[in-house]
This record gives sequence, C-alpha cells and structure tokens, in this order.
Amino acid sequence: MPDLAPLRRALISVSDKTGLAELGQALSKRGVEILSTGGSAATLRDAGVKVTDVAEVTGSPEMMDGRVKTLHPRIHGGLLALRDNDDHVAAMEEHGIGPIDLLVVNLYPFEETVAKGADYDTCIENIDIGGPAMIRAAAKNHAFVTTVVDVADYEPLLKELEDNDGQTTEAFRKRLAQAAYARTGAYDAAVSTWMAGAIGAEMPRRRAFAGTLAQSLRYGENPHQSAAFYTDGTDRPGVASAEQLQGKELSYNNINDTDAAFELVSEFLPGDGPACVIVKHANPCGVARGKTLKEAYARAFDCDRTSAFGGIVALNGILDKETAEAITEIFTEVVIAPGANVDAREVFAKKKNLRLLITPGLANSAAAGLTFRQVSGGFLVQDRDNGRVSPEELKVVTKVKPTDAQMNDLLFAWKVAKHVKSNAIVYARDLATVGVGAGQMSRVDSALIAAKKAERMAEALGLPEPLTKGSAVASDAFFPFADGLLEAAGAGASCVIQPGGSMRDDEVIKAADEAGLAMVFTGMRHFRH
Repeated sequence: MPDLAPLRRALISVSDKTGLAELGQALSKRGVEILSTGGSAATLRDAGVKVTDVAEVTGSPEMMDGRVKTLHPRIHGGLLALRDNDDHVAAMEEHGIGPIDLLVVNLYPFEETVAKGADYDTCIENIDIGGPAMIRAAAKNHAFVTTVVDVADYEPLLKELEDNDGQTTEAFRKRLAQAAYARTGAYDAAVSTWMAGAIGAEMPRRRAFAGTLAQSLRYGENPHQSAAFYTDGTDRPGVASAEQLQGKELSYNNINDTDAAFELVSEFLPGDGPACVIVKHANPCGVARGKTLKEAYARAFDCDRTSAFGGIVALNGILDKETAEAITEIFTEVVIAPGANVDAREVFAKKKNLRLLITPGLANSAAAGLTFRQVSGGFLVQDRDNGRVSPEELKVVTKVKPTDAQMNDLLFAWKVAKHVKSNAIVYARDLATVGVGAGQMSRVDSALIAAKKAERMAEALGLPEPLTKGSAVASDAFFPFADGLLEAAGAGASCVIQPGGSMRDDEVIKAADEAGLAMVFTGMRHFRH
C-alpha cells in the first residue's frame, strides 16, 4: 500500500450541500476533475466549478426517479481498481474505466425523514442505495482512494492536500475509511431498526445499534476508563438534546445521573404542578411536588440534605430567580429543566462550574422505546419501562381503604419507586419523599435504611418525629414475607402500594390488617438494576 496517493479525479454526490461549493472550488483550483450527479452538480456549476455529469461517464442516464445513477462498472470499477495490479489496469483500459481517487458522498436523510414521522413509502424512498455502495467500494480500496462521508472532514481533506502536494497519506485514508464504514453501518442500523418497528418485529433475529459521537469524555465512571458520549438520532428530550448554557464539560457520571433525574421528573407533567428531583449516583435522594418550583426543590432537598450535596437537580418547569437562588445555596453538579428565565440564568452565572442544561421539553414517560445492556458475549434488549397505573387499576386488598389523600401519596411514591434501584422502598408524605431505600439485596434493609434516613432528617430539621409517621410506602416488587412490610409499619407508614403476586400475599395482607394499614396491589413490578 503506497503511503501517498495522488488525487486527480473525484466523484461528488451529496444530499447535504453544506460547504459543497467551497470544496468544489478548492479541488478545481488544484486541477482535480470532478464528476457529479443531479443537485450536487447543479450546486457546483452555480459556484463556477467545471463538472462532468456521471451520466456522461457511464453512458447511461439517471433513471427510475433517480434510483439508478451511479450503479455502473465505470463508477465502481474506478473506485475498486488496484492501481498497482496489471490485470486491473488492463481491465480499466479495455472497458474505458477511469480511476476515481476521491469519493465525497453523504447519504439520503433517512434518519431525519423517520424523525419527522413520514409515512412508510416516503421512508422507503429515502433509503440510499447507490451512496452506501460507492462508500463501501471506495473505503475497501483505501490504498488508493480517499473517502469522505462527513462535511466536517472537508477542511481536514483540503489541509491534507495542502500539506502533501495534492496527495493523501495512508494514515489519513485509513481514518476516513473507518469513518465511512461506521457511517454505512449506522445507516443500515437505522433502516433495520425503523423497519422492525414498522412491521411489528419487536425482537428481530438480528439487531444493530449505532450512534454518532457527541462528546469525547475525560474518562468513564473512573479515571482509568476511557469513555465517550454518543447520540442515537432520536428526538426524545433529555440530556442528549439539551443545550448547555454554562459550566464545565459534562462527565460520564454527570450524563448518567442527569438522565436518571430528568427521566423521573418527566413523570410529573407541568399541568399537574411543579416538581423537583434530586439524584445522586443515579438514585433519587429527594423528589417532591410543590406550589412553586422553589417549594418543590426545598421539599425534595429536605428528604436527604446530606446526599443532595453534589447532586443533580431536575425540574419540570421554567426556572425562576427564587428557585435558582435556593439551588445555588449548596454545591450542585448539574441543573436540568425545560427552561430558565433571564433572572435565573444570572443567578446561575455566578456559579461558573455549575452545569445548566435546558431541554426542548419533558420526555414522554409513556412513550415506547428500547433499552439495552451489554453482558459478556452479547447484550440484553427490552422495552423501556413505561408502565403506569391509575387509581381505577389499583386493587385494595386490606380491610382499611386508602383515603383520597393517601391514594395521591401512594401513586406519587409508586412513580418514584419505578426510578429507584432495586430493592426499592420509598416513603412519601404530602407528595414528597421522606425516605428512600435503594439498591439493597434485602427489601427489609431498604425499608430500614429509608426509615433511618427519615429519622436523621427529622433530627436535623428539629421535627418532633420522623415524617414517615403517617406516610405512604411504595415497594417496587412484592414483599416476599411480611417482615419488610412490618418494618415500614414500625416506621409509621399508614398505607402501602406494591405489585402483589407473592406466594405469601395472604400472610402479608394479614400483617397489614393487623397493623391497621391500607394496602393496594398494582399488578405491575418495577425492578430496576
């Protein structure tokens, strides 16, 4: 493989015309012959660039509404021929094939078409065929051909030519070849994922995931781990689509925790009132509703002030000055919300390291989607946990029925428990968490930890008793024995929400009746690992 490969002839066919005129002009000044198609050729000619239509080279016109343009031996032969292979050179001469040294292609905007909600036929017509075929051919022959698939690589290409007297280096061509295959792989993954959904294939035989680099990160969860953040092209509001208005670069842990916080706060629609979530290590340490965002934040903060230090704050409404002032009273890593007014931004601006993210709205907690997790030798795929229950779907299983106020607290606690690592126990009172037990191997331990946190906060706040007294308690999965429920009762809980379904449900119900608790079954579990 030669280190330097001359660039004398280029084929340009792009959907995104950004920077095309400037690229064509720069190549033309270097004496590069340019072949092109359709709109790309028109744009180049408008910029004063001499262009040869691909149809002149192939001897075949574009046909079938543009479906067939570049699928021809005089194109693919020019891309694939090995310049140092005598048989290839002879075949080129015999069939009138000229070498193509540079391919500049970006593909039909399939992902954008799907994101706009286009119908099936429109999506099909936006699947590029000729583009990926040329890209794969050129990238395979990177010993001699330079392949450019991203507008961002136009400037590096021109600099490469400037530095190497109109040639490209082997290292440069290899880097662009890898980027080319990554692009076609991502494109095919997008098509197959869309089609699986379109035909109702929930778990197809083969599944591909792809992403676009959004940010190189300093490191992963720990300093010895390298990491990066990729976006998948979906338009779900959240950390990936947020605009960062200030602060240091987001870290791996920031992104993970901020996603957890925003997904939980999105459970609470703005029309139902202000809500705030504070997260630490991907677990909520305080969640609350309030009459104002400031009140919601204060009530969430009072659940676990110790853990809130250095946490992530997510809100479901437009940030105002008063809320911003309350948040900045302690060290906070990230604040994420659907908006922030000018006064709030001025307050946050005084904390230069605080990261402020503004999203284009809240995520739809009921929307379908997929999550996946890597395991040794493969990965697990499942539907996003968008399960929810209404009061009408709850089954009262105890002699005592919950009051309306208790029912509101039960449903609130249930929403929170869905986002707490299992085993999860959540105590809530007056639409605010007062104790959260997360990630314990024993459900009893989660109940004990949550209650103990509530006791400590009561002491810190100077309260006569923990706020678990009279609280609602949610368990993300059933109580396998009565012991966990009895710990909650001992902490002062007055009502319980849990999935039910244990072999010992009767034992647990009996214990609830003896303790005077109201208990409802959801029939739905919310394990989170």
